[in-house]
Amino acid sequence: MAHGREIKRCILALLAGDGWEAGLPELADLGQQAAAPLFSALCSSSPKVRWHAITALGVVVGAMAGRTPEKARVIMRRFIWSLNDESGGIGWGAPEAMGEIMTQSPLVAAEYHNHLLAYIHEDHCRPDCYLEHAPLRRGAVWGVGRLAQVRPDLAAKAEPDLLCALEDCDTTIRGLAAWTCGLLDLTSALPQLRTMNTDASTLELYLDRRLLEPTVASLAAEAIYRITGHAPALN
Repeated sequence: MAHGREIKRCILALLAGDGWEAGLPELADLGQQAAAPLFSALCSSSPKVRWHAITALGVVVGAMAGRTPEKARVIMRRFIWSLNDESGGIGWGAPEAMGEIMTQSPLVAAEYHNHLLAYIHEDHCRPDCYLEHAPLRRGAVWGVGRLAQVRPDLAAKAEPDLLCALEDCDTTIRGLAAWTCGLLDLTSALPQLRTMNTDASTLELYLDRRLLEPTVASLAAEAIYRITGHAPALN
């Protein structure tokens, strides 16, 4: 890849293409040079490009954390700042990228997982942490779920907040919370999950590098099965 604008053009084209995963090692080798184009891709109008950028940031920053940890910390602090009201921005994709990076780097996960968990913890003493804007909070719940896939010991601390999220008025947040409760084997979530088995609302779920559109009911049923080993009874 060339430099400057050419790097950005190549990266955006890569993220939009079918063979994008094959280019991830090259992005990891680029390191910090790949970061700015990937940040801009988080605001793409294409869900595919946006989610591929999240995966790529995990690979790139995870590799940076192994080589130059302080540079990875700078990027994590940039994400945190973007979600602060004082930043003047919105922080699209930041919670998702933070969660993805934590799956790639145990160092980053250990140092920053509490920041991610705080985004779904409604604490009136710390109003700067909880993400009141539902689209951002969706990203934070997904980030916690992604963390739960790889480092469940760290994500498990979000149990009370995930139980609250099961009651959220936002369909996507409820579905993502159900998915995450299943990943964490939260028996405490079973009563709420069992009430969700008729919710046919659909949501966007990025799972195993594929964009899916499951129903809340299907995610709740899958969570119940993971927790109990039995399919839920139909009402």
